[in-house]
Amino acid sequence: MIGIFIVNGVSVVYQNRKQVLTDVSFSLEAGTINGIIGPNGAGKSTLLNAILNIIPHEGGASFNGVPLPKMARKIGYVQQTNQIDLNFPITVSETVGLGIFPRLRLFQRLNKRKYQDEINKVLDRIEMREFADRQIGQLSGGQLQRVMIGRCIIQNPELVLLDEPFAGIDAHSESTIMKILRELKAEGKTILMVHHDLNKVNDYFDNTIIIKKKLIASGSTESTFNSENMSAAYGLPMLSQQGGF
Repeated sequence: MIGIFIVNGVSVVYQNRKQVLTDVSFSLEAGTINGIIGPNGAGKSTLLNAILNIIPHEGGASFNGVPLPKMARKIGYVQQTNQIDLNFPITVSETVGLGIFPRLRLFQRLNKRKYQDEINKVLDRIEMREFADRQIGQLSGGQLQRVMIGRCIIQNPELVLLDEPFAGIDAHSESTIMKILRELKAEGKTILMVHHDLNKVNDYFDNTIIIKKKLIASGSTESTFNSENMSAAYGLPMLSQQGGF
């Protein structure tokens, strides 16, 4: 039976009593790549943080009927790279290896020698093997994002959440990451990402969630990514014949 990821009634109010999200609900089938889009300030990253229980919120999310807090080890999260301490003395190889910790038993130590072959395979997959011993602060934006993807995939998650993974990276890194995400989809993984480039929506996503502090639309990209919903979210004109803006 194919898995179902459900977000149910997520609302967020900041401490200043500002309503950021109101009653956002949607469902996604496993083995899909899904995008969250909306204008700046729409609450896209806030929605991810609420789903992950990083911030106070109402509502919640489940996968195959299991609340996400009970399956944290099976959730991979790729945060925005501008939130990463680039001065921290850790190498590319060590950073990828951090993704193994959620797989370990309580109090089990990471045996680097045992897992090095697996780390090397991931480094090859993200095309970063030659940078294995480089400190992460010495990487370009695209290289760093690939390393974060590597840390995520070595965890072997069922659900992958990404916050603006293509912001400020080069075209090669974006292409490499999308190739990996499509491979994860083929393995039955469920992928949900915050995204900003509207011209890529049709190419990248099976389903699209459109929000502007509340849900505007959710469903197949073919059915949701249209002029009416874009106007409601962005105030944008009609779609071009090419499907872009």
